[in-house]
Amino acid sequence: MKNNLAKDMVFVRLQGRTKEAVINEMLDRLSESGKLPDRRAAYRAVMEREAKMSTGLNNGIAIPHGKTATVDSLVACLGVSEHPVDFASQDSQPSRVFIMTLSRPDKTGPHLEFLAEVSALLKNEEKRTAILAAATPDEVLRILNG
Repeated sequence: MKNNLAKDMVFVRLQGRTKEAVINEMLDRLSESGKLPDRRAAYRAVMEREAKMSTGLNNGIAIPHGKTATVDSLVACLGVSEHPVDFASQDSQPSRVFIMTLSRPDKTGPHLEFLAEVSALLKNEEKRTAILAAATPDEVLRILNG
């Protein structure tokens, strides 16, 4: 995770209260950072994936993601919301931790490895609780990498 998630890609205190609002907020921040060359294509990719099947998992976690040829390599960010958001999750519980990835359609390895790593980390209830309480991106990264 250390290689794919930099401090400027961790967003605490997301304000969105709907699935689409959270996705847009995260895409806006990615776009502002210069890591997203084509925000429209990224939005389309993520929403097409959501239309196939929701990316809301269990335990308050959602992993909105998509594939687009407009990125050169894996783009990843993590957001934490102050508000529970209905993401049509597997356990019917709202989500507060969001891991978004965008990757090229022809490169599945890094994308799958990153999602597997994140999923394994966030199965730990102590880490999830600590991430929800974290006030800064540095704290979130310390929890994830600790």
